[in-house]
Amino acid sequence: MPLQFNQYSVNPNGKLTAVLSTVRKKAGAFKLNNIFVSAAQKNEKILPVHCVAQSDLDAMPSEAKIWADLNGFDGAVGNVLLVPAENGQSISMVLLGVGDATDPFVTGALAKKLPNTPFTFASLAGLDLRLAAIGFGLGSYRFDVYKKSSQRVPQLVLGDTLDRDEILRHVESSWLARDLINTPAEDMGPDEIDAASRKLAKSYKASIKIIKGDALLSSNLPMIHAVGRAATIAPRLIDFTWGDKKAPKLTLVGKGVTFDTGGLDIKPASSMRNMKKDMGGAANILALARIIMDAKLNVRLRVLIPAVENAIAGNAFRPGDILRSRKGLTVEIGHTDAEGRLVLGDALTLASEEKPDLIIDMATLTGAARVALGPELPPYYTNDEVLATAVNEAAVSERDPLWRMPLWQNYNQALASTVADLNNVTTDGFAGSITAGLFLQRFVDPAVSWAHFDIFGWNPSAKPHSPVGGEAQGIRAIFASLQKRYA
Repeated sequence: MPLQFNQYSVNPNGKLTAVLSTVRKKAGAFKLNNIFVSAAQKNEKILPVHCVAQSDLDAMPSEAKIWADLNGFDGAVGNVLLVPAENGQSISMVLLGVGDATDPFVTGALAKKLPNTPFTFASLAGLDLRLAAIGFGLGSYRFDVYKKSSQRVPQLVLGDTLDRDEILRHVESSWLARDLINTPAEDMGPDEIDAASRKLAKSYKASIKIIKGDALLSSNLPMIHAVGRAATIAPRLIDFTWGDKKAPKLTLVGKGVTFDTGGLDIKPASSMRNMKKDMGGAANILALARIIMDAKLNVRLRVLIPAVENAIAGNAFRPGDILRSRKGLTVEIGHTDAEGRLVLGDALTLASEEKPDLIIDMATLTGAARVALGPELPPYYTNDEVLATAVNEAAVSERDPLWRMPLWQNYNQALASTVADLNNVTTDGFAGSITAGLFLQRFVDPAVSWAHFDIFGWNPSAKPHSPVGGEAQGIRAIFASLQKRYA
């Protein structure tokens, strides 16, 4: 069906997301580059920060103990105490409570509570220095595109033992994912996902092509077209490649549903409120791709992002429709709100056709994943035991939580249809995240290694290193596992 565009499709905000480059450039914003420094300016005092665990309060510097007692400092997580110098005119040191000293990202609290001055870690209570530096960078994030912030952050003076480029790589990529997710759908539609992908590809000299609108039909990507055809902004598949053509082929696929009304099976208002984040898979894939390219990992990288809006109009796909897929499988639409798996199905089929060494997809796919594991622990599914071992180890070492779930084949029968090869949903309501993974597996070549990450992409409550809002999940752990695989 040809796309029908509403004449009132101009964004009155003037495409504010031109600011969402891989390095922020909007006027007045502090540069991420400036929060990590190799040395303080001449004659500028460097504040020593002592991390203090609750079980080891006696380890505080002796000159700080009396002040800590007077102020009730007990080493609780995120508690920051500025200790004055003897003359009372300056700060001599800073105490940071780290609780049980198991979370290095508690250092993000320093970004909000320290004065605008350089500091260094004088003691870490056993925390990992590299992760503590990343935690500070993550805690320094501000989303101030629409509401300006005058708050300035301190500068962490990195010692010779840390790789500044590596720290920046991880922090800046997480900032990119957060920016993309936090931007409302009015300013982050398929056009803007397209623009952000082009900008990233250009930054790393990657080649990019876009299949847009009715060209999706002639390119045999019918499910991507069906999901996005009711929107005023044309659906598309973003496809970019980078790296040595002779290197192992790694393909990343990200769900880019820029807003999900639920389609004709419309969501209730409470469920629709945060659907700007339904492109969180695409945002995280772009962030992961950035890490890979910036680190010059020895792979031929391909990134596929189906970018669509699941909107409502007279030409929207309907419950009971039967869609043909690139794979050749027919899919009965049991529910139009299970659209992410449809666009991923075509993209995964395309990814499989060149027989890459590994396919990784990321998607904000199911509410069932949140019911099972909550917002902080994304489940993942894979047919590759070696990769699973590496991901599990990296999730622990990187403090980037992930939990492997089973592709329980007996549940495939719940996706059966009497009129098509399969249904896009089950009718019994059980094992929703697992059956979504099984649906996707039908579109992946069984001979290709594959992993699916069902992320939330959102922080519902603030933590020292992460404000409420969009979040990068799993990308540091995935990258660490890829480093091991392609070393």
